[in-house]
Amino acid sequence: MDSFISTVITQAPIKFWWILAGLIFLLVVASSIGQYLARKNNNEVIRNLNDRIRAWWIMVAVLVACFVIGKVATLVLYALLSFFALREFITLTPTRKGDHWALCICFYIAIPLQYWLIGADWYGLFVMCLPVYGFLLLPAVTALSGDTDAFISRVAKIQWGLMLTVYCLSYAPALMLLPIPGYEGQNLLLLMYLLLVVQLSDIFQYIVGKLFGKTKIAPNVSPSKTVEGFIGGGFLAIAAGTALWWITPFTALQAAFLSFIIVACGFLGGLSLSAIKRSIGTKDWGHMISGHGGVLDRLDSVVFAAPVFFHLTRFVFVP
Repeated sequence: MDSFISTVITQAPIKFWWILAGLIFLLVVASSIGQYLARKNNNEVIRNLNDRIRAWWIMVAVLVACFVIGKVATLVLYALLSFFALREFITLTPTRKGDHWALCICFYIAIPLQYWLIGADWYGLFVMCLPVYGFLLLPAVTALSGDTDAFISRVAKIQWGLMLTVYCLSYAPALMLLPIPGYEGQNLLLLMYLLLVVQLSDIFQYIVGKLFGKTKIAPNVSPSKTVEGFIGGGFLAIAAGTALWWITPFTALQAAFLSFIIVACGFLGGLSLSAIKRSIGTKDWGHMISGHGGVLDRLDSVVFAAPVFFHLTRFVFVP
């Protein structure tokens, strides 16, 4: 055991340990503030804040474990996240008996196949398997059931759920596929960078919106999203992403641009999935994560940001 721990510590980039130390420091400070506020006035807002902080401890611990154990553990984690996110999506957008085999393909073939392709470094098939072959196969399988009621809307719902929760989300761990010269063995830091900027953007937009937000962006879709929160919180997240350029293959200017892209795509992802929730009359996708709702509530920004971040990084940095 001592030998294993020593090997892990030696092999992990020193940048990882710096980021981990920073995250632990921030969580300790946040936990202390949360406990202080709870003693002063333990209202619903404070309880929700402390629930979120506790959930963050768990999420950071899981992320660190995956980083330490390596590529396989990360792929298994994201395959499970895709499974739970797709389950939440399908649960809140009910299907019919005629969709049974199409859903079996999504859960038990598409998810393991997509993440196996990443593990096998098969980039060409990874990027086209679900949007081409999955797109054609699912309606054909559904048609074979003979159930034509609301056929287009049923197929579109399943296809969109698959694309969001499996295909788009899989681009996050697919960052490990990128053979960036001079950055070998550090690709998991790119994944950490993406997640940090996305989550910091959500947090900063929430805080700035609560403190200074007055102008609603889309009140019928997401009443909590304001112009002030988006601009102020987005600026802070971009600043944080720029300051973290040293854990990436980017220059500070490139990190600022890519952070802007992540923030913008993440905001659009959150807004789009909020529109779906409003259309079906629910506040959260689920209740799996205390203080955060469901898995998809935490990943709505990631599913929009990850594919764009992946392809921009590949276009610029992979020869």
